[in-house]
Amino acid sequence: MEKQQIIFEDLGVINYKAAWEYQEELVKNNLEIKSEARKAMISQSAIGDEQPVPHNQQSSTINHLLFCEHPSVYTLGKSGHMENVLMSEDEMEKMEIEFFRTNRGGDITFHGLQQIVGYPIIDLEKFYTDIGKYMRSLEEVIILTIGEYGIKGDRSKGETGVWIDPGISGSERKICAMGIRCSRWITMHGFALNVNTDLSYFNNIIPCGIVNKQVTSIEKELGHKVDFEDAKEKVKRNFEKVFDVKIV
Repeated sequence: MEKQQIIFEDLGVINYKAAWEYQEELVKNNLEIKSEARKAMISQSAIGDEQPVPHNQQSSTINHLLFCEHPSVYTLGKSGHMENVLMSEDEMEKMEIEFFRTNRGGDITFHGLQQIVGYPIIDLEKFYTDIGKYMRSLEEVIILTIGEYGIKGDRSKGETGVWIDPGISGSERKICAMGIRCSRWITMHGFALNVNTDLSYFNNIIPCGIVNKQVTSIEKELGHKVDFEDAKEKVKRNFEKVFDVKIV
């Protein structure tokens, strides 16, 4: 059976709003494809035509995987709380940090340079209609990736993302945050893996709204910077493996 294809784009360093608008455009295109397929099925049913929609028009939705880096920005999820932002708008402006309320799940997080931000725009109806399984799969991609650096990633019960030592009180640290949105099984938003990220920006927020837990990066765990492009290739390769797809 032929593997699903995912179109890959590396957007480089891009403003958060521009990347968000691009995701919305790709999602909108896929939703329109689904809508047309549904209309075709209803039309056939109405005229009593029992022939299937030619070659499953549903399959014409296009899967995407976007990578990028964002200039310094804090984003607050739809269920987030402003009290987890520990600085004023004036302070953010002085430090040239943008701020956005977004439509993904989760609370407050930071995006900055040398952080791999991944945005899968995929049709889960081509895989499985299970958001929990999708999130665990994204986590597995990152767990495999940091494992290649000798870092043992894990999950923390009740908390999304990838953690290190989640079961050791006082040592829990998050290396990858996650938050998604799903419309008619088309996903957007995704994950943010700290590679050589400046972690000082996390001091101005309560990351993901979780108190008394640290944030870390591959650089911090290893004690030295790693090749950023190589890290992106590792994530791509592990995404292919976990989702059993072909990235083109």
